[in-house]
Amino acid sequence: MTTTLTKATKAAPAGTDASVRQETATTPCRADAMAVWSFVLGLVGLLVFNLVLGPVALVLAGLALARGTARRGRAALGLLLGVADLVVIVSLMAADHTVSWSFTS
Repeated sequence: MTTTLTKATKAAPAGTDASVRQETATTPCRADAMAVWSFVLGLVGLLVFNLVLGPVALVLAGLALARGTARRGRAALGLLLGVADLVVIVSLMAADHTVSWSFTS
């Protein structure tokens, strides 16, 4: 009987109650994960791979906020850290005239 219910839920046409319930059950969880990952990637991006991790953190935070995450503060911090990543790399590029980090004079 459980197998029949599982197949019926998966085979439900788009727009029916079963498909809507399944979609809304997974969306907040994914949005929360996006918020956490945007924060983590923004934080790591301050140290390495600014040019890559900054924009990824921005996109993940924007998607998490658009999908209605319960972790709005974490998504906002991911947004801020993503911007900070880009500010760091732009300031280093202006000082060194290169995209790479340089710890020597």
